[in-house]
Amino acid sequence: MSERLIDLEETATQTGPKGVINDWRRFKLESMDQENLNPAKRELLRQMSSPSKAKDTSRGNLNRKMSVQEYELLKEEDEGCLKSYRKRCMQEMHDKLSFGPRFEGVYDLDSGEAFLEVIEKEHHSTVVVVHIYKNGIKGCEALNSCLDCLASEYPTVKFCKIDAVASGAAERFSDEYLPTLLVYKAGELLGNFLSCTQHLNEEFFATDVEGFLNSYGLLPEKEQPQMEDDEENNIE
Repeated sequence: MSERLIDLEETATQTGPKGVINDWRRFKLESMDQENLNPAKRELLRQMSSPSKAKDTSRGNLNRKMSVQEYELLKEEDEGCLKSYRKRCMQEMHDKLSFGPRFEGVYDLDSGEAFLEVIEKEHHSTVVVVHIYKNGIKGCEALNSCLDCLASEYPTVKFCKIDAVASGAAERFSDEYLPTLLVYKAGELLGNFLSCTQHLNEEFFATDVEGFLNSYGLLPEKEQPQMEDDEENNIE
């Protein structure tokens, strides 16, 4: 890996038009293959990305717009690099605007203690959906598959599943009450749906479960796909 050409203190994102320009220039420098880069191009990128380090007064005003020389020298790599830069900026903005933790997949709880812990200790802003199931009970397997899909579409919701026997409360969740969906937030029970598949069609899908939960206002607003994908499709 090539040696970084930018001092650590210069890597902080700046604000304002000039800050954005310089942040973009630094990103471009860091994303390019330094070892195989033409020396003249590497030096120009270094100058562009480090305006505060410029010693030559003829090149000191590097906060200006990109010159024709710079554009001609760098334009062949700009499109791909710009897409990566835009993606990074959008992710940083998304992270700043997102509250609470994010999750991947459905969590398999193996005991009543694990069940209580996820309810009591999860972040106060997190919606926790728990599916109590038992193998062989109609609808349980299909509901687990639906939750797998919803977990990928609602990463701020913590989807969990637990076998009724493993929960230590099998007597409370007998076969006639399964599958059961419990919805919590900040330790408070928001939804208690016994034999929940009776509210769905005999053959149901993730969109049906999503609609059912949304009818009670239990799911947050679904995250929209990154705008970058739509913009790229519109580029002629």
